[in-house]
Amino acid sequence: MITREELRQLASFECHLASEAAVSFYFKPPAPQDKSHREETILAKDVVRQTMQDLQSNGRRHPAMADLERILQLADNLRGDQSRARAILACNGSGIWKEFDVPTVAASTKVVVNRRFHLKPLAPVFSEFPRLWVAMVDRQRARVLDIQFEQVQELADLTNPVPRHGRSDGYGGYDGGHAERHEEDEFRRHYRTLAELLKNGAEKKQFEALVIGCHEVNWPEVESQLHALVRKKLLGRFSGDIGTLSDAQAKSEADRILHESLQRHHQDLIREAVEGARSNGLGVTGLRRVLRATEQGEVETLLMSSDYIARAVECTACGHIDSHLVRYCPLCGRATRKLEDVCEALVPAAIKNNIELVVVPRSEHFDRVGNIAALLRFRADRNVNQLMAS
Repeated sequence: MITREELRQLASFECHLASEAAVSFYFKPPAPQDKSHREETILAKDVVRQTMQDLQSNGRRHPAMADLERILQLADNLRGDQSRARAILACNGSGIWKEFDVPTVAASTKVVVNRRFHLKPLAPVFSEFPRLWVAMVDRQRARVLDIQFEQVQELADLTNPVPRHGRSDGYGGYDGGHAERHEEDEFRRHYRTLAELLKNGAEKKQFEALVIGCHEVNWPEVESQLHALVRKKLLGRFSGDIGTLSDAQAKSEADRILHESLQRHHQDLIREAVEGARSNGLGVTGLRRVLRATEQGEVETLLMSSDYIARAVECTACGHIDSHLVRYCPLCGRATRKLEDVCEALVPAAIKNNIELVVVPRSEHFDRVGNIAALLRFRADRNVNQLMAS
């Protein structure tokens, strides 16, 4: 699986020599028609061969050919798990070859040959697939699962044996009441142990989101033990019996809660950006304003629809990106190059600058503001004197 650091390194790469080309291959497995999965191999080979034919049209061997030939040889090994896609990012001239198993984020199987790696299909990986912990708990047992992409690993299995009682409640029921209080103390200690484990994981940034599974009757006691840092990462909970709940069932419940949480989060981000833009606050909409805010270091979160494409130009000297298709850079006067898709330059810039990049589903509300927006950390046009005067 790809890491954030590897993604940042790939975003920083750019070809500067004529003998180099950045090849980005994304394979999304189709629904199998039979057990042989032959159609997966055929699809991948057809896409790569078509790209090779397009690049050979000028009669000269393109720098990407060596990487494409290698991908063609590996196509036979692309059969298998329908829940995962494959990404291969390569540049033979610079000795780069990276293979990753990723969730099925790519819209389709495709090859992109350019000066930079095509990273937009990987943009949602960390925003939509956070490292998730699932804690399942009852009065006798607690289990914690770590879910990262499609991999499920058990991190902890805590047990709390039921205390034994005597045969008699003693004189006036004293022993019975004492045993009951002792039992409740054991349950609280059990929940406290789990809460401490979750707190340590949150402090060490071992997970980014949390889902808890427990019976409704136990939830108030469990919730009362959770640290404030853990509560911030809690997406929701589900009811289930830990003794009969399998890892696959727990993951299914967690995925459902995560999906619902992401939908609410996306709508909140869009609403905040649009309202901020209307009030001249911490939000901008439209490509021109987003590009300007990104260049000035104002952007905290960049939002774009999943199929967003727009033409732009990029300065060959200073790197300025402009939504106006001008031949010369308005900042330094040097020549510009055309970008058929502004995401070729904007997505790597966001990744390099640690800007949160969120790809949202297409919607009518977002379409009205251009399908691209940003939330800002600050506005550069507001200095201290302006704020004091206002």
